[in-house]
Amino acid sequence: MTPALAEAAIRDFQETFTAVRHEVGRVVVGHEHAIDIILTAFFAGGHVLIEGVPGIGKTLIVRSLAEALDLTFNRVQFTVDLMPADITGTRVINEGADGRRQFVFVPGPVFAHILLADEINRATPKTQAALLEAMAEQQVTVAGTSYPLTPPFFVLATLNPIEMEGTYQLPEAQLDRFLFKVLLDYPSGAELERILGETTAAELPAVRPVLPRETAARRVEELKHLVRQVLVAPHMERHVAALVRATVPASGELPQAMARYVSYGSSPRGGQALILGAKVMALLAGRPHITFEDVERVALPALRHRLVMSYLAEAAGVDAAQVVQGVLASARQARA
Repeated sequence: MTPALAEAAIRDFQETFTAVRHEVGRVVVGHEHAIDIILTAFFAGGHVLIEGVPGIGKTLIVRSLAEALDLTFNRVQFTVDLMPADITGTRVINEGADGRRQFVFVPGPVFAHILLADEINRATPKTQAALLEAMAEQQVTVAGTSYPLTPPFFVLATLNPIEMEGTYQLPEAQLDRFLFKVLLDYPSGAELERILGETTAAELPAVRPVLPRETAARRVEELKHLVRQVLVAPHMERHVAALVRATVPASGELPQAMARYVSYGSSPRGGQALILGAKVMALLAGRPHITFEDVERVALPALRHRLVMSYLAEAAGVDAAQVVQGVLASARQARA
């Protein structure tokens, strides 16, 4: 790709990202940083786990994203009685005009470009595992037959941090499949006033599609391919590898003040999330290569859900975000 073509491609990416962010912001009040991180994961080709109390806009963000990109959207409310077939689909007996019967596969809600898995921790591990294959392999297997999912495929799962009765903790393997984890906070006073005014008015704000429906899926895949083409220098690969290694207590590279609070550190997928997220940040900054600052901007959502904290951490009130911040601070001192 020539420099002129690269510059044009980066500009096109910036314009599309900004337009989608603007359209989502038309109906979602606040959460600007969270929306940026969700869009970053979308264009990086990963999935997102959102944690927040009910009623602060988790579902609205996901639905608005699908409407802005004019992609197909499905929502699944996870409950304790939800079965794997309720997500993936199942085979039913169909009788033809000639009276012959045969099994026909009926696709489930997972067959969409954007899937909202609402309150995913309310379903049993068996049902959660059905979604894991779709997230990891972009396909589902029913009765020994695999059915591919049409790209782009993006899962946004939500967690409710309250009312933990009757919930099932997500396995670490499934948590690791989420590129980022986003925490949604309560709206500020000014944001709450705006929410009340806009949601009770005679006319509600609407999202306008940014991309034509006929080409939306193809354009998204082209933009995701552009993200993959962003350059990563060898010293940046070493930096990201060092950050991931520094979260692992057994490596001896985690600062002593934090080592006792971490039982298990990030997997290599944490490094992949750092680099892919940094690539999107580089494009938004108009650069064809990533920098230390790009990596730091995505470090928290990329790493905090991948750390398994010890009981000492809970007793001392130390969370994974503080550990990640400590690792970043040590890395900055080492570069200085």
